[in-house]
Amino acid sequence: MDKIAETVEAVDSDLQSIGIEGVGENVKEIGYSVLNFKQYLKEQLPSLMGFGLKVVLAILAFFVGRKLIKWLLKVLRTSLEKANIDKGVVQFACSLSKIVLYALLVFNISTSFGVKESSVAALLGTAGVTIGLALQGGLANVAGGIMLLLFKPFQVGDYIIQDSQNGCEGTVAKIETCYTTLLSVDNKHIIIPNGTLSNSTIINVTARDMRKLEIKIGISYSSDVSKAKKILERLLMEDPDTQADEDMMVFVDELAQSSVIVGLRVWVATDRYWPAKWRLNERIKEEFDAQGIEIPYNQLEVHVNRKQ
Repeated sequence: MDKIAETVEAVDSDLQSIGIEGVGENVKEIGYSVLNFKQYLKEQLPSLMGFGLKVVLAILAFFVGRKLIKWLLKVLRTSLEKANIDKGVVQFACSLSKIVLYALLVFNISTSFGVKESSVAALLGTAGVTIGLALQGGLANVAGGIMLLLFKPFQVGDYIIQDSQNGCEGTVAKIETCYTTLLSVDNKHIIIPNGTLSNSTIINVTARDMRKLEIKIGISYSSDVSKAKKILERLLMEDPDTQADEDMMVFVDELAQSSVIVGLRVWVATDRYWPAKWRLNERIKEEFDAQGIEIPYNQLEVHVNRKQ
């Protein structure tokens, strides 16, 4: 420090000797600024080193804690699956536990490296109120997820239809903290907020093992209704997915404007509903054509009356 001061004074006296005084004052100020900065670094070096060490230890603690959280979540998932807990409940519990564990990890790291618990609690309280006001929809989704798991209108693997204005449908793939994921028939991911899903009408297609299949066909008024009904009964008895149903019904549903509506109702296994429906539609068309049963279509007849 004394050497720097002597050097500054020497430079200043040399500049004065050659008639340059203003520059000497500037040099003196710069020299003392450098001296003060060096002294400040020397005094603050232990504090800076201590702060840097805390930052490094906090980062290491975070990575170790993250590994531990992954292991705990894996243990939790395995335990719940072994207890035959519903898959949706397992997904929701793991998702919520992940959020809670990471919050505890950050809290513990903060308090372990010098931050006061009261300060952290006050910060969390303020942040909680702010986030709660900003994310009201997110909290509604969490509450909706809890409602879905509590009342179980559907489970993972069920095929559901959300009956609303912009309704969608698909197989339930995941039920998480805020969102439920569906897979459509063409393998598209459909993400629905739990709050929206819990407040809408849900049609669970696969909730039961059996579904009632109903098909209605219009035949012309000139066709033999009894013959058409016998064809439908025979097709039901021959079909592999419907022949076991003793309560099958074939009926005349309506005398419409341009056709007689005949139909059938039969119980089929839920997972065979669509194959049975598509196959029966094809067989009915083929048999009606072969047996001369006419299936009318919309047409317009024009009669021209020519006056003499």
